[in-house]
Amino acid sequence: MRENEEHGQVHLKGSLRYYMQWPIILAILLIVANIVCFVLNQRVGLILAVFVVIYLIVAIVMYVYGRSRVMRDLIEFAAQYGVVQNTLLKELGIPYAILLPDGKAAWMNDQFRDLLGEYASKDAVISQYIPELNKNIFPRGENEVTHIDVYYEDKEYKAELKQVPASGFTQTENLVEMPAQQEYFVAVSLLDVTELNEEIKINEAQRLVAGLIYIDNYDEVMQSVEDVRQSLLMALVDRRINQYIAKVNGIVRRVDNDKYFIVIQKQHFKELEDDKFSLLTDVKSINIGNGIPATLSIGLGLSSDSYAQSYTYARSAIDLALARGGDQVVIKDCNGITYYGGKRERTAKNTQVKARVEAEALKEFITVKDKIFVMGHELTDVDSFGAAIGLYRAARALGKRIYIVINEASTSLRPLYDVFLHNDDYPDDLFLNSRQALDLADEDSMVIVVDTNRPQMTECPELLNTTRTIIVLDHHRQSSDNISNALLSYVESQASSACEMVSEILQYIVEDIELPSVEASALYAGIVIDTNNFTNRTGVRTFEAAAFLRENGADITEVRKMLRDDMDSYRAKAAIISNAEVYRERFALAEAKNLTVESPTIVGAQAANELLDIDSVKASFVFTEYNGRIYVSARSIDEINVQVIMEKLGGGGHMNAAGAQFNNTDMDGAVEEVKKVIDQMIEEGDI
Repeated sequence: MRENEEHGQVHLKGSLRYYMQWPIILAILLIVANIVCFVLNQRVGLILAVFVVIYLIVAIVMYVYGRSRVMRDLIEFAAQYGVVQNTLLKELGIPYAILLPDGKAAWMNDQFRDLLGEYASKDAVISQYIPELNKNIFPRGENEVTHIDVYYEDKEYKAELKQVPASGFTQTENLVEMPAQQEYFVAVSLLDVTELNEEIKINEAQRLVAGLIYIDNYDEVMQSVEDVRQSLLMALVDRRINQYIAKVNGIVRRVDNDKYFIVIQKQHFKELEDDKFSLLTDVKSINIGNGIPATLSIGLGLSSDSYAQSYTYARSAIDLALARGGDQVVIKDCNGITYYGGKRERTAKNTQVKARVEAEALKEFITVKDKIFVMGHELTDVDSFGAAIGLYRAARALGKRIYIVINEASTSLRPLYDVFLHNDDYPDDLFLNSRQALDLADEDSMVIVVDTNRPQMTECPELLNTTRTIIVLDHHRQSSDNISNALLSYVESQASSACEMVSEILQYIVEDIELPSVEASALYAGIVIDTNNFTNRTGVRTFEAAAFLRENGADITEVRKMLRDDMDSYRAKAAIISNAEVYRERFALAEAKNLTVESPTIVGAQAANELLDIDSVKASFVFTEYNGRIYVSARSIDEINVQVIMEKLGGGGHMNAAGAQFNNTDMDGAVEEVKKVIDQMIEEGDI
């Protein structure tokens, strides 16, 4: 029904209008029927005509006198309906309010007024009571609806905000008086979800978490204790694990001599985190004459989809924990990966069985590929270059061509790089830049990544998307953003360098391989650089690899000459060391500003090594600006794990040598970030 303002008349519309016109339609049908009857039989037609006339008179009288009553009743019903509608909205069980665009309340129902309390004024600004409901989150369009969670007096509400045109409110509506110039208002409704969210939290807390516990060094520990005490040692380890998991109402099942499957509830995660997963320390403290302490790796997985997915996450987490050196906890869920522990470096195994197995697998891949690309990390250093040269020799021994991807040779790498660049024994296209490699590569190519396992840190990340066959050889601990689609991933975090790993592989990939002196020297140089002249991260296998290279003609004198600094680099390094500050009595921090050398990051890393020679310095951090980024080189001897510090800044590396990059800050900001992480880890007991 609508009101015609021009003529003051009320007209029906819609279905009601057609319903009121049915007597007219019936009268027309009767007249037509009467005409037909009159044609067929005049007498019958006259009789029917009498009845039609009587019907028309009655219908007209009823329509004329009844229509006014019907219209009056409809108007009364419409008025009562508006009052009832306003009353229902006012007494609605859900808090409902109408706001002006500036956030003031134009109207609110009883529930909303009771929610705000008796002191809520009529023109109150809602954001004064509920800060989340401010005009900044109001919907901007007529069809836009905004949903937001709000909190008020220990209650949680799901708010719905919708823009409603002011033209919809006519003068007959007495719900709210809108300003004449107002174009729209915002309708707000609040749904109390406190109990619902509480039930969701309870249900989420009771979800089961799958976990795997591995004894990292089971074989070594068993060999370090007498035979009669081996069963006692395992019984003590087994007891510590069972007691620790039972403390949080979990279930433990031993599935192998060195493997356990556990199930705990998610609500106990917090207890284990607050406890810093003391099980790692408890098991290491067991000593019944074993020369090597037992260490554990724990992988926990939590998925909101299914328990099967949680177990898959747990498998991925334990694999990552083992690849990072063990003695740590890795938690994988839908939000990412979290690490705990891993403060100590895992003891390297003296056996080369794994190197032989990986060499056989690598050999199979090389023999079936015609295009093979090798690349290291960006700003290629001596270690990644030497490893690439070693793989070049392996491919040549198997009758295959190989290309080394390198975009720029730094000052420290240039002497070694030039030896191969100007050597007629090597093809002119041995070294390619990223563009050349991408033009040459296809899906059937193979890419071998050395000295890094993070895709964004490689010389050419796009090359990883070109081919389906990817091999990773690295000695850095894996992080959550590693190359996940590698067909072969040989990550040996106990190795001193990538050159050490490649030197071992060369001994098994081809029997009695002939390694030219210049290539042996390149591999030897990589080991020298990464071990700081065999003083850092060296093990039995490091010296065995060095002995193999010496047997093949590695020239120590030439290596030393190639690795010498020029005078500008030496002075730059001295300047960095001279302005170093000691933070919290044991951390040396130095800034490398305005360096004129070609490779400031290399000089910064060398300066970080030099700072460790200062008494009382447990770890050093050197900050270098290069190509718009701030690079930090972190070094330590054995008391501080700089790798976990750098991981919190998005970097990584080893316990004794690590680094990170800052893209959106200046030198002072980077220094403050490192200091903040150091302070946090000291307060939490991680340092």
